[in-house]
Amino acid sequence: MLCSIHSDKPSAGYSKHKIMKKPLITGIFILIIISALSSCKQFLDVVPDNVATLDNAFATRNEAQKFLFTCYSYMPNDGDLADDPALVGGDELWRFATEGAYFNIAQGYQNVVSPYGDRWGTYFQGIRDCNIFLDNVDRVPDLMETEKRRWVSEVKFLKAYYNFYLVKMYGPIPIMKENLPVNVKADEVRVSRAPVDSCFEYIITLVNEAMGDLPQTIDDPTNELGRITRTIALAFKAEVLVYAASPLFNGNTDEARLKNPDGTQLFNQTFSKEKWDSAAVACREAIEACEQLGLKLYKYQPAFQQFDLSDTIMTQLSIRNAICERWNSEIVWANTQTSTVSLQALITPRMNPKNLDMTAVHGQLSPPLKIAEQFYSDHGVPIAEDRTWGYAERYDLQTAGDSDKLYVRKDYTTAHMNFNREPRFYADMGFDGGIWYGQGMYDDKKNLDLYYLEAKYRQRNGYGKPGFSTITGYFLKKQVHYQNVLANTGNTYSVTDYPWPIMRLADLYLLYAEALNEAEGPGPEVLKYVDLVRERAGLQTVQDSWTQYSNNPTKFATQNGMREIIQQERLIELAFEGKRFWDLRRWKKAVDEMNRPIQGWDLLQELPSAYYRPTMIFQQTFSLKDYFFPIKESTITNNRNLVQNLGW
Repeated sequence: MLCSIHSDKPSAGYSKHKIMKKPLITGIFILIIISALSSCKQFLDVVPDNVATLDNAFATRNEAQKFLFTCYSYMPNDGDLADDPALVGGDELWRFATEGAYFNIAQGYQNVVSPYGDRWGTYFQGIRDCNIFLDNVDRVPDLMETEKRRWVSEVKFLKAYYNFYLVKMYGPIPIMKENLPVNVKADEVRVSRAPVDSCFEYIITLVNEAMGDLPQTIDDPTNELGRITRTIALAFKAEVLVYAASPLFNGNTDEARLKNPDGTQLFNQTFSKEKWDSAAVACREAIEACEQLGLKLYKYQPAFQQFDLSDTIMTQLSIRNAICERWNSEIVWANTQTSTVSLQALITPRMNPKNLDMTAVHGQLSPPLKIAEQFYSDHGVPIAEDRTWGYAERYDLQTAGDSDKLYVRKDYTTAHMNFNREPRFYADMGFDGGIWYGQGMYDDKKNLDLYYLEAKYRQRNGYGKPGFSTITGYFLKKQVHYQNVLANTGNTYSVTDYPWPIMRLADLYLLYAEALNEAEGPGPEVLKYVDLVRERAGLQTVQDSWTQYSNNPTKFATQNGMREIIQQERLIELAFEGKRFWDLRRWKKAVDEMNRPIQGWDLLQELPSAYYRPTMIFQQTFSLKDYFFPIKESTITNNRNLVQNLGW
């Protein structure tokens, strides 16, 4: 039986109406279907094959605007399992399904004949359409000069974004500054890859050119949310420069053999500290622009104080709603073409004990045991470093007492792993015996709803029940809006939709701390921006936490130690948001992390003593070749000037 999913989306006036799920309609993405209809040649074809229609496409402002929307239509659907490699293409989430383009990557099935998640043709098609727009927009007779300049800036930004996404996936790429004439010979279309430094330089050049005529903010939210602003461009520039400075692209000697047929070296072989200097400056400039607009780290404030919420619950809701609250104070850039309704329905467990017959809400996408261990103790340090936490006993049984009742159901027996953890552990993940704030927070009698999960074999949320459940013993909670409601009967699940955040202020703060630590070493400014993120998460400062509780109390005082702290802070704060997949690659740590086994609890057991045993689910393998996607074999065959990525 299929679940009847509803979407509670605020209208322009922010009132809520329960409606059947429908696409998020904004002015930008009405023509998004165009991207699905675009065709790509077997080799990199940048010759426009629709010249006969260009006169019509730019004959009027309205027609030109449609072409602008076409340029936007290539934006990836971040947060969509079918379009975002970062959700299930790595090691952060595991699922029951044995197939799926990106999950196949996680299982080591990537190939060169028909690469999973291949974007080479799609994004070069997008770049080509951006070039067509830039070549022809001057011909539009009824387009005001100020609007034209804004559109040109938006398209230059989009062109930069598509180039950057290709570089993240494939490394060095051909630079297509303009489309070739229609009568060009095929041999001239067969281009070569540019050195990776040239790729980054070109991306930054495009962003800088776009900056001047982009608006500071969106004045018409009803029709224009999601369109590019100067603040978005500044944040994007900061991210690009951080990538360019990171080990994957900055002096990567593992890629020394990747050269063009003419011998051109495609990866620089000498580390450049100046790249981190530039990244730090760009991050600082982006933060200042955000803060001038009033952006700040989100903290939950109830619309009315009818109920007395504890600090614990307020912190939990601050962490979750930094993602789930539409256009909150922390959102720098969100993807308006991504609906989260289907994702939320897929990951929400059967948390309503009044409706045990519900079969269509799955609780899929399970964090592995190693991700659960990644979160800090309640003292704000790694559990393996906390000298008071009991890391060696983390799999031992423990029964919840009265002081644990806002995190674990009182008198419930679960693993020590699930006790005395930081607030983000409880806000982001569900587990056997764990409290799940949801169902609109309050029951019919206006009592606070403290639903809890039962995840052992054939329990309410456990393995062996109809439909899906957790495959590791942990559930993904972070992306589920707390106001979603599972009906007491039937299969209706009312979902509050929100656009997927591409960049949050917390992300930008941590990028700045990382860049500054690499450029100058640890110091007060580095600690300031890490501590701002930690404070919202209910933790003490880095200095206080490490000094008081860590078995390495001076770790934050060294560059290497602070690097580890910042990296773990990113992996925790931005968990399940599609960042880990790319961060592990740019840090060149994926070869370590993604060769660790995917483990969970023993789901076939009913007793706690048997259930809480680490159990192998899958042994991942990751080698140097996996840092970049392969270029499709037929593309290489048709263009011998393109060299394949190493190992493929």
